[in-house]
Amino acid sequence: MTRFCWSSLASLPVSLAVCPAKTDRQDPTITYAAEIRTTDAEPLAPRAQGVLRLAAKRRDAQTVIADLRQEGSLKALFPQVRGHALDAVFLNTAGGLTGGDRMQIDIQAQADAHVIVSSQAAERAYRAQPNQIAQSEVRLQAAPGGRIDWLPQETILFDQAALNRRLEVRLAGDASALLVEPIIFGRAAMGETVETLHLRDQWRVWRDDELVFADAVRLIGKAQQMLRETAIGGGAAAMATVLFASPQAAAFAERLTLPDTSGVSLIRDDVLLVRMLAADGFALRKQVIPVVEALSTAPIPRVWRL
Repeated sequence: MTRFCWSSLASLPVSLAVCPAKTDRQDPTITYAAEIRTTDAEPLAPRAQGVLRLAAKRRDAQTVIADLRQEGSLKALFPQVRGHALDAVFLNTAGGLTGGDRMQIDIQAQADAHVIVSSQAAERAYRAQPNQIAQSEVRLQAAPGGRIDWLPQETILFDQAALNRRLEVRLAGDASALLVEPIIFGRAAMGETVETLHLRDQWRVWRDDELVFADAVRLIGKAQQMLRETAIGGGAAAMATVLFASPQAAAFAERLTLPDTSGVSLIRDDVLLVRMLAADGFALRKQVIPVVEALSTAPIPRVWRL
């Protein structure tokens, strides 16, 4: 007969073993574990996963929800509608990202619909264990006459964070998208510095199946040292990318007023790109908000004002 062998040392990582039972000579009904097998492997911490899928449609003069699916740690809130656009605010109930986490957001604007997507708070990417990288994927799709404003608040990167992000946008011929991604490399007011980092950030934008914009940021290794380089960050601790893909993009190129640490490029008549650098998150937000207001047809989300 065999018995399951359990360890009474709860602090040790123990594997369950099946082994021959030993019996007490005085009382044969009592058995003892013949083997306790320990292992050097450390258990992996639970990883956060989230999926958010939202489709919006036009109903009379307003945009409303056509379909909504949310799983895991990604949730969506819908504040009171202001104007004709649908405001959607997503939140990560896990409280941030770390190595091994996986997040996926899919947003679809049907014909003539307008969706504005923002985040409830700044996202945080925390220190990751070696060889464990958080994955974030955002896919946006706008049908003819549709528009999506992707306006998440800042992503705050902590020292030794590891994050791979990908943003894919597919637009019909006359559809539009306003894309904003601010990043903060440690909060200066909190005395935070980012010595090392793993960050990959890829953007792809298609219009009628034609690739009209491709961008990739790769910042891996000694982040603070690289950000001091003139051609990279010039000592900045915060940056933002703003892309306006719209048939009206060229008309907005001359309307933007930017500081010396920012620049604007009209890549083609329907693609306007803005790059921004700032000393900290507060200075960056003061640059981003006027640009978003200039390129948007709806009020900036209230979460940006809190």
